[in-house]
Amino acid sequence: MKNLAKACDLIGRNMGIILKYSSIYETESWGFECLYDFLNQVIIIESQYSPGELMNRALAIENKIGRIRDEAGDGSRIIDIDLLFYEQLVIKNKNLYIPHPRLHLRKFTLIPLAEIAGDFIHPVFNVSISILCDRCGDNKKVKFFKDKSIPEITVSNEI
Repeated sequence: MKNLAKACDLIGRNMGIILKYSSIYETESWGFECLYDFLNQVIIIESQYSPGELMNRALAIENKIGRIRDEAGDGSRIIDIDLLFYEQLVIKNKNLYIPHPRLHLRKFTLIPLAEIAGDFIHPVFNVSISILCDRCGDNKKVKFFKDKSIPEITVSNEI
């Protein structure tokens, strides 16, 4: 919870205005085995920054919170900030994929996203997030953990 609160605080300070928060969900790991479950939340921001600059700022926030990136990129981590969408843009390059390329496969992202933006139309699949969520074959556990809230902590300095 503390890492989510720190991330939201830093996102609000360094990436854009947070417009909506989903509830927080407790979820099983996806794509690797882990002894403990994760907490996931989706937020919507309004930003003046380009997708590439937002990604750089997200990586800086992860670093500030203490994430250490490994070679594989899969596995336990203390924070993971993904850019799921940027309006209706489709971007595919070496450093950035928008929309997130595995979003439609993962209920741990689709469920909180559907909570706050269920009618949003995926620009590649041309269906709503709610429909993607209903069609998703992911059977990993995703359960309600905590009501959405504005983070209660403040990080002392910006990135």
